[in-house]
Amino acid sequence: MHFVRSRRVGVALVASAFAVMLVAGVADAHIVKTFGKYTVALGWVHEPTYVGEQNAVQVVIKDAAGKAVTDLNDGDLKVTVSVGGKTSDPLDLLNTFDPDTGLGIPGDYEAPLIPTAPGDYTFHLSGTIDGTAVDETATSSDATFNSVVDATGIQFPNQLPALTDIITRLDRIDTRLAASPAPSSGAPAPSPGPVDNAAVDAASAAAASAQSAANNALLVGGAIGAAGVIIGLAALAMAMRGRRPSA
Repeated sequence: MHFVRSRRVGVALVASAFAVMLVAGVADAHIVKTFGKYTVALGWVHEPTYVGEQNAVQVVIKDAAGKAVTDLNDGDLKVTVSVGGKTSDPLDLLNTFDPDTGLGIPGDYEAPLIPTAPGDYTFHLSGTIDGTAVDETATSSDATFNSVVDATGIQFPNQLPALTDIITRLDRIDTRLAASPAPSSGAPAPSPGPVDNAAVDAASAAAASAQSAANNALLVGGAIGAAGVIIGLAALAMAMRGRRPSA
């Protein structure tokens, strides 16, 4: 009986130590601030942080005694994310710890997010912790949390085209197609000229490139593959529009 009890105590101590290491680990690349008697660590769940990869804004909360705060309701804390002049809607920070099973990290709250552009991201955290007001703004840097970068440096064996490059290329083709002059009323529709053919060829090439990117991305999964399929279909639609003369 003594052996069994000692074994249980040992397992509990190991589990507690492991949880402490997890909390300490997530705070390494986070900004840490104090609000009243609470300490808040703010940053990304996964770092390095790559474009198109599933991630989340993470907040880990402890009280003055170093004990994890696990009783906040979903939405007590919110975060808005800004980059490149664009700002998200307020995102609820959700409690990831399940007290019934003990799964998750005590005091860990997350707002899922897939960053779709590289750059320096700014988090604005607001809300309350058991009545204590929280208001903090932090931007990614060497002293806070990682900036978002393209994933080409870790792709193997083939590098996928950046999502932003594909969108820019399709936007240019769409602009060229939209700029083609329409025939005057009652006049027969002219056959597509060299400029239209060039635009159609470019659109077809973009569609093939996007489709190829989608096929490669499906091998590794993730959001980039799905985006490639959608963009490929959009490019094909523009190509078909370019082949049909205006009425």
